[in-house]
Amino acid sequence: QVHLVESGGGLVQAGGSLRLSCAASGHTFNSYAMGWFRQCPGKEREFVAGVRGNGRTYYSDSMEGRFTISRDNAKNTVYLQMNSLKPEDTAVYYCAAVSGRVAPPRLVGEFAYWGQGTQVTVSS
Repeated sequence: QVHLVESGGGLVQAGGSLRLSCAASGHTFNSYAMGWFRQCPGKEREFVAGVRGNGRTYYSDSMEGRFTISRDNAKNTVYLQMNSLKPEDTAVYYCAAVSGRVAPPRLVGEFAYWGQGTQVTVSS
């Protein structure tokens, strides 16, 4: 069982930056692939970025360049650095985890554990 807690959301002006954090419980953090998803108002949850246990990262095509995912296995924490934020980035951002995947997981159904989400609001 993995318990995930996101933090770092808030209100930011367009063009600004935020760094989200996701703290994970458990002693085998480095065996989990971690992902960030977001759910914009009225839309389905979508993949933002992922990082495998070995640190290899992968992104949604539309997110790469402005968003950077990273992990610190010593702290059981994964981060999402978001730069040049736009009003359309307003969403609840979720952290997710799964172990035992061969291919990098990108779909909601591929992740086993989820955090409660953190709200990011970008004002114009």
